[in-house]
Amino acid sequence: MANYGMVYWPSADKAYPPWQLLNRYMTPEALGVIPSFLDHNDPRSAREQFDANYVFGGWDPFPGFVLDPSTRRISYRPSQSERDDDDFDPPDPPLAPLAETKLRDETIILYESAWVLVMQPDGSFEVSRMD
Repeated sequence: MANYGMVYWPSADKAYPPWQLLNRYMTPEALGVIPSFLDHNDPRSAREQFDANYVFGGWDPFPGFVLDPSTRRISYRPSQSERDDDDFDPPDPPLAPLAETKLRDETIILYESAWVLVMQPDGSFEVSRMD
């Protein structure tokens, strides 16, 4: 993964994890408020912190995403019933990672349209939209 810089947020009372920018067009401002939802001093998992701190819906996993571990791109794979629906539109193209951080042993990746992936050390993951 290319590294286009690290972003740090100073705080007197929180230990925000630094974010690595993975796209040359990515800016600290484009991360929005998502980094403020995580705190190294909070013993809860990333999922639990997102759920508690994102007041517009919490952490709401969206099933059907697959992750390419070599590129860290995510793609949505619709279920068979969705594909059988008469109004079915083809899925969007894969999304490339824009920024990444670590919260202890979890990896958090931000994608376009505020899709956020939380990956566990064993490779399992959840994706949620946080816009």
